[in-house]
Amino acid sequence: MVERGFAEPMFDAQRIFRVVLAAIAEPGRVLPLDPGCAPPGPIDPAAAAAVLALCDADTPLWLSPAMTVAGDFFRFHTGAPIAATAGDALFVLATAAERPALASLCAGTADYPDRSATLILAVQTIVSDDGWRLSGPGIADTRSVLPQPIDDRFADEWRQNHARFPLGIDVVLTARGRIAGLPRSTRLEN
Repeated sequence: MVERGFAEPMFDAQRIFRVVLAAIAEPGRVLPLDPGCAPPGPIDPAAAAAVLALCDADTPLWLSPAMTVAGDFFRFHTGAPIAATAGDALFVLATAAERPALASLCAGTADYPDRSATLILAVQTIVSDDGWRLSGPGIADTRSVLPQPIDDRFADEWRQNHARFPLGIDVVLTARGRIAGLPRSTRLEN
C-alpha cells in the first residue's frame, strides 16, 4: 500500500508550489508550510510536499539513500522517474548528511540555464535570526538563515555555485513544516 499523498492533489500542489515560489523569491526567509501529505518512514513531510508539487513524469528525481524508502510513494504520486545518479536528476531529495556535492548536480547550460537541478534538502531546523548572511535579488539589505545540521563544506560549495550564475543549482531547505529558498543568485557569507 502506498502512503497518502495530497488529499486534493491539484489544489494542494498549487498551494505548496506558491509557498516554494515565495521562498525562492525571498531567499532565506523562513516560511511555514502545511505539507498536507503523509510520506513513508522518516521522510520530512515538508520535503515530500515540495517533491509532490514540483515533480512530474518529465522531471527525473534522485533520492539519497535515506530517502529511497519513498521511491514508490513519489513514483505513484508524481510519475517522476527515479534517476540512477544525482547528476542525472532535475530534482534531488537528500538529507543534510547525504547531500551530494553541489558541483556534481546539473547546472544547466549556457543556452538553457533553467534546465538545472533543484536540491530539496531536508534538515532538522531552519533558524532565521542567526547564521549565514545572505544578500542578492529578493533581499532588501541582508537576511540571516541557518539550516541545522549542515556540513562545513556547504558554504564554500555555495559560493562556487553562485559564481557560475546564471548557471548553477537552486536549493529548497525544508524542516518539518518550515521552508526556505536559496536560489543560485543569492550570495552567502559565514
